[in-house]
Amino acid sequence: MASIASHPQSNTVRLQLRQSLVLGEMSQAQWNELEPLMEIADYGKGELLVRQGDTEMEQFFVLDGMLKRVVSNAEGHEMILRFAAESDMDTSYAAWRLKTPAPYSIVGVTKVRTAKIPMPQWVEFLERHPAVKSRFEYEVMKLMSEVMAHTITLHLLDAPGRLLRFQRKHPELAGRIPKKELAAYLNLTPETLSRLKQKIGAED
Repeated sequence: MASIASHPQSNTVRLQLRQSLVLGEMSQAQWNELEPLMEIADYGKGELLVRQGDTEMEQFFVLDGMLKRVVSNAEGHEMILRFAAESDMDTSYAAWRLKTPAPYSIVGVTKVRTAKIPMPQWVEFLERHPAVKSRFEYEVMKLMSEVMAHTITLHLLDAPGRLLRFQRKHPELAGRIPKKELAAYLNLTPETLSRLKQKIGAED
């Protein structure tokens, strides 16, 4: 891990952070305040950034690669709730506010580079900057709404409908997610996913 200032690709990192849905409109003074609080961290494919049940929490901004949010039951069955790639984020903000442990894990789908900040410091920064806080909380609500809609979709739509909805909602991710991961997210087998993609492709 490294600070932004000491990172060998600090200029690239700063450019990537400015693409963030939450941070993109910040003033230079706000950047100057936030940057020293952040660490740049690289994770491998399958590596845990957050473990379900953790009480120490961080805010993550994705610079390169892709994350997934995963919830597991006592038997070890997993459900993927969402994916996040460049310019997006993941967070345990709601759990931190509610003083509950992280209700899900955050895991690297690919190699991933993030800018991260401990949740207490991130919340203190937000309290000092209401416009940033408003944008961030809007993105958190949108994210929670997306997870809820996905969960409902798994129950209400058939397999082709689930795939078509994902391709419509997330065209930027559709070709990047490994087949096994996308199949798990849509509650399909990889074989069924392959057949559906061929069938849908033939109909286009």
